[in-house]
Amino acid sequence: MKIALIQQHATHDKAANVARGLAALEAAARQGAALACYAELAFEWFYPQRPAAARPHELAEPIDGPTVRAFQARARELGIVVVLNLFERDGDAAYDSSPVIDADGTLLGVTRMVHITEYACFHEQGYYTPGDTGAPVYDTRAGRIGVAICYDRHFPEYMRALGVAGADLVIVPQAGAVGEWPEGLYEGEMRVAAFQNGYHVALCNRVGKEECLDFAGESFVCDPNGIVTARAPLGEDALLVTEVDLAQCATSHARQLFLRHRRPELYAGWIGHQITR
Repeated sequence: MKIALIQQHATHDKAANVARGLAALEAAARQGAALACYAELAFEWFYPQRPAAARPHELAEPIDGPTVRAFQARARELGIVVVLNLFERDGDAAYDSSPVIDADGTLLGVTRMVHITEYACFHEQGYYTPGDTGAPVYDTRAGRIGVAICYDRHFPEYMRALGVAGADLVIVPQAGAVGEWPEGLYEGEMRVAAFQNGYHVALCNRVGKEECLDFAGESFVCDPNGIVTARAPLGEDALLVTEVDLAQCATSHARQLFLRHRRPELYAGWIGHQITR
């Protein structure tokens, strides 16, 4: 199966960003992709570069708003599964959210980022409410798909939850900057998560220089053996279309060994004991 990682820059012109995203989706479908995914806040300027002003949720849009509707229509026309990421408004709350759209245009659900970070140029706690959707896995025409939004990928508990729920492919929409981490560390995390949990990981990163961040790109895919199988370039818009073999998941070390030999009845009590000591 072919999947497409759409690595693109964003400007203050949201309509233009969405139009480029839709054009890239068409290009992905022409190349035979069964699924396409986008980076974190793919169609918006990265708002958390600066601390939030009053009522930041007014920058967001509801899930049934124009962006998701446009991609639902195009997914249905092209017969392609789409994993988006956008700034979602729900009443007076706002979330960093990934709607998952099946190849017939059906909105299967929304994953909201659970863990919210706060440090220089990533002032996310002023913008996002912690997610309340858990770690769902979606049955799509392209397979069983989970989503780990940016910061959530650092939490082994979250990545394991997707594995336990039977994800064969985990999409990671990211906003990662040049020089933000020691070389190879974040890639290493995803390779280990793929190996430990027996799924493919497709990390789709932002690209482009913004107010105080230079997003790196270098989106990549790794297989259930933890091997990177495809990578997009550094610092430029790109459409990365690559093959993934979901059948590898069933024969992975994690499915054959690690997940079978877990003893979760012991972990919760032991962790709780350690925390309260």
